[in-house]
Amino acid sequence: MKRFALGIAAALLVSGSAYAQSIKIGPGGVSVDPRTPHERRVDREIRREERRDRYERARYRGERCRTVTTREETRHGMVRRTTRICD
Repeated sequence: MKRFALGIAAALLVSGSAYAQSIKIGPGGVSVDPRTPHERRVDREIRREERRDRYERARYRGERCRTVTTREETRHGMVRRTTRICD
């Protein structure tokens, strides 16, 4: 019975720590993100609000903006970059 309880406790600890990590594999290589899902969600919301504020400021000033997408071939594959240019 003690082994069973110890096994369950170990399984919960191992699965909990694996849940809090994100592994990204991309053109820059492999990276591990140790943040929790809540922290990633908060960061995503902050970036979304900043982008919305930038758009609203540009629209308020009457600037005309366009989006330029560039694609380039690297040794790791195709990389696409999107840039917003305001005149």
